[in-house]
Amino acid sequence: MTTGTNRIMDDFAKLMTDAAGAAQGVRREMETAFKAQTERFLNSLDVVKREEFEAVKEMALKAREENDALAARLAALEAKLAAAEPAQPMEGGTATPL
Repeated sequence: MTTGTNRIMDDFAKLMTDAAGAAQGVRREMETAFKAQTERFLNSLDVVKREEFEAVKEMALKAREENDALAARLAALEAKLAAAEPAQPMEGGTATPL
């Protein structure tokens, strides 16, 4: 009888092991399907990926810094030009604005 009981227990253990392996396989398939569906959904919404957002953000910050530097340079050049040239009268007798 011990052989019969051991055989039943071995068969039951094998069945449970197979069931656990099948459950893990189903879980992986479900995760893959869910990820693919989520990816399709996000692509249909035209959502920007984090890496792309960060790259554009860096470009915008660099452009803003360059713009500020150019604005300061332009203001300095205008001030230098205004100091170097006295106001010239226009045809109506008024000075030309810079």
